Amino acid sequence: MPQLSVNPWRSIRTGLSAVFLLFLVLVAILGAFSVSELRDVNRVSAEIRDRWLQSTRALGDLNNYTSDARAAEASRLLAHSDPQKAEMDREIVEIDRQVARAERSYLQVAHDAEERALYARFIGNWNAYHAVSGQVLSAAREGRQAEADALYASGSLKAYAAASDALGVLTDRTVVRAREASKQATVAYRTARALIAAAIVLAALGLAGGVYYTTRAISRPLLDLTARMRSLAANETRIDIPYTRRRDEVGEMARAVVVFRANAIELARSQQALIQQASLLEERLEAERRLTGMQRNFVSMASHEFRTPLTIIDGHAQRLASLKGRLSPDDVAERAGRIRKAVLRLRHAIEQLLESTRLSDGDAKLYYHPVAFDPAALLREVCQVHRDIAPEVRIVERYGELPADFVGDPKLLYQVISNLVSNAVKYSPDAAVIDLDAQVRDHVLEIIVQDHGIGIPPADLPQVFDRYHRGGNVGGVVGAGVGLYLVKMVVDLHAGQVAVASRLGEGTRVTVSLPLTAALAQIFRASASQV
Repeated sequence: MPQLSVNPWRSIRTGLSAVFLLFLVLVAILGAFSVSELRDVNRVSAEIRDRWLQSTRALGDLNNYTSDARAAEASRLLAHSDPQKAEMDREIVEIDRQVARAERSYLQVAHDAEERALYARFIGNWNAYHAVSGQVLSAAREGRQAEADALYASGSLKAYAAASDALGVLTDRTVVRAREASKQATVAYRTARALIAAAIVLAALGLAGGVYYTTRAISRPLLDLTARMRSLAANETRIDIPYTRRRDEVGEMARAVVVFRANAIELARSQQALIQQASLLEERLEAERRLTGMQRNFVSMASHEFRTPLTIIDGHAQRLASLKGRLSPDDVAERAGRIRKAVLRLRHAIEQLLESTRLSDGDAKLYYHPVAFDPAALLREVCQVHRDIAPEVRIVERYGELPADFVGDPKLLYQVISNLVSNAVKYSPDAAVIDLDAQVRDHVLEIIVQDHGIGIPPADLPQVFDRYHRGGNVGGVVGAGVGLYLVKMVVDLHAGQVAVASRLGEGTRVTVSLPLTAALAQIFRASASQV
């Protein structure tokens, strides 16, 4: 922006002085010519009555009827039924007659050359609009609605705007001239009655003009700039600063506000950059914390899951080595069986870790391979594996009538049931009882795993299926927080549902509901009807 300074001739002080001097000059001039104005009272009054009132009335009618014509054109395009279209056509014809009547009324009044030129301009534009409007209505009557709508919004609108603008200019000029004539008559009449009254009126008018000038040129700009300063203080920087081209005190203030706005914008950008950097650092820190926690949980879980089987294997291996040749075949078989169970437990832990990592970090749909399998056999296999891993825990199985061929992914469902049984064992006391029930209810395979362990706090229930979420009361039990997350993922792949109900200190009940296929559902419906 070029550097501008205050021009003394445009300063506020100079402007106020000019207003005051102008007021005095007007009072003197109008007082001197008040006598001559008295002779023109009758002439001005006749001109108002015979010319300006008639012209104003005719122009008012033209404004109303031309607006009605435009509205009728739009209504004709929007009409849907034939009666409505016919009614709008009749209304358009009637409006055209009213416009013509108003035009004749205006032409009956005497006008000067400028008014005649403005009126001729309006007539030309109005005729152009009337021609385009005729094209719009013809297209509408012939069923070319899209063409009519397009022409209405383009050519018709442009032609109407030109005619309306021309009529508006003519109307404004007529109103101004009428007001001028009325004012002349009023001033002359008041001057004739009393010069003192005329002086008072002129003084009041001058005062009003001074107030208007003060408000428009000084007070309003200052209030406007003050409001923008408040907006900038409230960090609203997307505002325009007016009056910067003025060469007075207001312009100087406006240019100062522009500088203030630039500083505020720069400050806001700096703050935003700092906020973004802080947010990025916070996200990275959170990711680092999560990664550290995952690594800690993995190491803790791996060391816990591997230590016990390895200790068992090592102990029995050392015992076999130290007592070789002195152990009976039964002792060797027993210790070999214990070693095998420890290896099975170790293998199960490794497979669980690998399967969990594969499912949670990849696209689970890629590993979903549904086939027909026996769900009861799968459930028994899971229970037997966990009996071998934790022989001190009692797993009670109760099965209703289950389908022999359930369609699903046996590997993924094995992982689901194994995770649920593993959690039940993990969060239950030694020698606890784990209940596993399975039945078909309303054509849905329902599998329930229930323990009598520590339970889940109510505050943690809404997040039990969230990845890496662990309950607030399991700090002493190793885990990664992905078990139930994987359960939910696999059940969703099978279009099923999983629900968790738990009471703190009493245990947890997990219900997995898997829908049967259409063929299996039909078989079970037939079986139920026979019963």
